[in-house]
Amino acid sequence: MRATGTDTEKLLVAIEDAATRLDGIVAKTPLQLSNRLSRLYGATVYLKREDLQEVRSFKIRGAYNKIASLEPSEKERGVVCASAGNHAQGVASACSDLRIRGTIFMPAITPTQKIDRVKQFGGEFIEISLVGASYDDANRAAEEFCVANHAVFVHPFNDLLTIAGQGTVGKEIYEELGGKVDVVVASIGGGGLASGVASYLKAKNPAISIIGAEPAGSPSMAESLRAGEVVTLDQIDTFVDGVAVKRVGELTFDLCRKHLEKVVVVPEGEVCTTLIELYQNEGIVAEPAGALAVSALTKIGDQLHGKTVVCILSGGNNDILRYPEIMERSLVSQGRKHYFIIEFAQKPGQLRQFVDQALGPTDDIVRFEYIKKTNKERGAALVGIELKKSADLQPLLRRMQEIELNCRLLDSSELLYDYLI
Repeated sequence: MRATGTDTEKLLVAIEDAATRLDGIVAKTPLQLSNRLSRLYGATVYLKREDLQEVRSFKIRGAYNKIASLEPSEKERGVVCASAGNHAQGVASACSDLRIRGTIFMPAITPTQKIDRVKQFGGEFIEISLVGASYDDANRAAEEFCVANHAVFVHPFNDLLTIAGQGTVGKEIYEELGGKVDVVVASIGGGGLASGVASYLKAKNPAISIIGAEPAGSPSMAESLRAGEVVTLDQIDTFVDGVAVKRVGELTFDLCRKHLEKVVVVPEGEVCTTLIELYQNEGIVAEPAGALAVSALTKIGDQLHGKTVVCILSGGNNDILRYPEIMERSLVSQGRKHYFIIEFAQKPGQLRQFVDQALGPTDDIVRFEYIKKTNKERGAALVGIELKKSADLQPLLRRMQEIELNCRLLDSSELLYDYLI
């Protein structure tokens, strides 16, 4: 499906219709002024709090709008979708509200917390099928099931009605600020949110700049825009799971190509730092994909002075068990945490020499793994060191060299590094 001028006009009408359809169903989420970010960038920065929806993400908008728009005969056939989380919750909630049968395909590796949330919202109206090791596996199974059972497929992004539902986020931003907005930043997975928001805002005011944000591990829209056509990524990093998509939609690609100023790519470690900052400063528990738009500000900060900026905080479905990894990735990204393989002579006093002569006053050993081998003169240890600031690394390496330690700084490309992080 390709977007045309007529499609864009239809989409604007569809967004207005969606706003009416969603009234009283979804929350009109607040625009929260962030004094911290405003001071940091010399701008007026708002957070559009889609994490405050009942399902904790914007996905309820597109899912409900699509399902509620079906003909009675289509509703009787039931709906099908594939999702690793937020879209599934949106579809489940819509099925329960509209009393429509739904079948939801999720990857077999989906965390139990997310599966339980889908069951909670869908209740007796949904069935969950766990298939494959990725969203793409689940999606193929869902499409096959849909054809075999003559059900209606609810696409998470490449559907005009889904996009229209997500576009109501843009309508709310525009109306609450009375049109006085200069920059809007939206995360991109398949592109439904960005294309819907951009289509609405650009129609209202072509001068508004719409920026897309993707994680470095799955930049499917950025790569497609670079190639001039939709491309499929061979591999992706699924850490920012809410937007980890190998291939964007044809329709969303065309709309993003037409309306976005650009797409910025943010390393996963920087997203983790943003997650921590949002929690520590604003008390917001965001998911990685939800924090992506805020993370992108570091890439466009020099363009924001004196402007009114809105970051769409798209979701807050984060498992608390992920926070140790989030902290780890953040410290590594900031250059404050490093891992070494260090060879020590197997005799008394070696560790003390390392602590006294190699470590700086604010350097901290956070991991130490060593097993003494009686038949060897030397033994290797895995040592993790946390620094107060990234500039402390070179002095540490210099001191290690001065006491003639045989050591190796582990590189992020090594398999052992992946195990540690």
